[in-house]
Amino acid sequence: MAALRPGYRRELADGTAVFFEALRHRCPWCGSARLGGRLRTTDLLQHKPGVFALDRCHDCGHVFQNPRLNERGLAFYYRDFYDGLGEDRLDGVFAGRTASYRARAASVRPHLTGPAEWLDVGTGHGHFCASAAEVLPQVVFDGLDRSDGAEIARRAGRVRHGHRGTFTALAARRPGTYDVVSMFHYLEHATDPQEELEAARATLRPGGLLVIDVPDPECRFARLLGRWWLPWLQPQHLHLAPVGNLRRRLEGTGFTVLAQEHARAHDAVDLVAAAWLALDALAPREDLPWLPEPPGAVRRAARGAALLAGVPLLLAAALLDRAVAGPLAGRLGLTNAYRLIARREGP
Repeated sequence: MAALRPGYRRELADGTAVFFEALRHRCPWCGSARLGGRLRTTDLLQHKPGVFALDRCHDCGHVFQNPRLNERGLAFYYRDFYDGLGEDRLDGVFAGRTASYRARAASVRPHLTGPAEWLDVGTGHGHFCASAAEVLPQVVFDGLDRSDGAEIARRAGRVRHGHRGTFTALAARRPGTYDVVSMFHYLEHATDPQEELEAARATLRPGGLLVIDVPDPECRFARLLGRWWLPWLQPQHLHLAPVGNLRRRLEGTGFTVLAQEHARAHDAVDLVAAAWLALDALAPREDLPWLPEPPGAVRRAARGAALLAGVPLLLAAALLDRAVAGPLAGRLGLTNAYRLIARREGP
């Protein structure tokens, strides 16, 4: 922490305004000027400084970060989240989601006709690929990530090839290479979702499958929980598209949508995640290198006491997620994500 603190101080010396582009006055999805404020929040996970706003288009319903982070801002807020300080923590979280990964693979299985080559975009450390290979033994998995996670996945034997870089660059180098491309909670991070869809079409062979999971901004939990709804994930989520918008965009890019799933894409963590985010926001900060100084003994003890006092709330929220909100999510409009499976048409 002490070694990282001076670097963060230098980056924050000019304030957080330098991390943002100019404010947009039109929807980046449909071009409408009928915009309204949807949410203002802070970084509830890393607690890096800054205030982030989401706007909603009144015509198409698209929700987007406005003003949006620029390249400098993306680098600042992603640092130490998926890598560095956050690497071990998130690796443990992702490694423990085996059942979810197997379910994702099972949802694609009816649409596969035989052996296939599959590219997982935004693969992280490749945990999905390792679990999916057990469900789909005839499939060979490659992974793509901007971080060194793809190389970690390759060394761990979870993918055949680990590509580091952007999807658009890989699509230009390897057109028509894959039978399946997956984007599991990736597209909402993209600065230009249309470019990513075009890259997917270029990378797929004719008849190939594109599988997309994204947060659903029309989820009722998004309204009920406000800034504590985890899938808002500011400042990292730049675009949240309603399912109708994404379906139409896929069809306009040369895909036919074969399946639309809500309940099977849902992750029953909304209430427990909201409870944790609220407790974490109320408790004194832990030591983080972007804070001016490390906490003293009193502040550390106060944080521990606050989080310990919140354990009953967390347990109750987890029980409600699993026993009530999860099983009834589809019927009550509480599904926090949706999945589209689409086929690439044309030569």
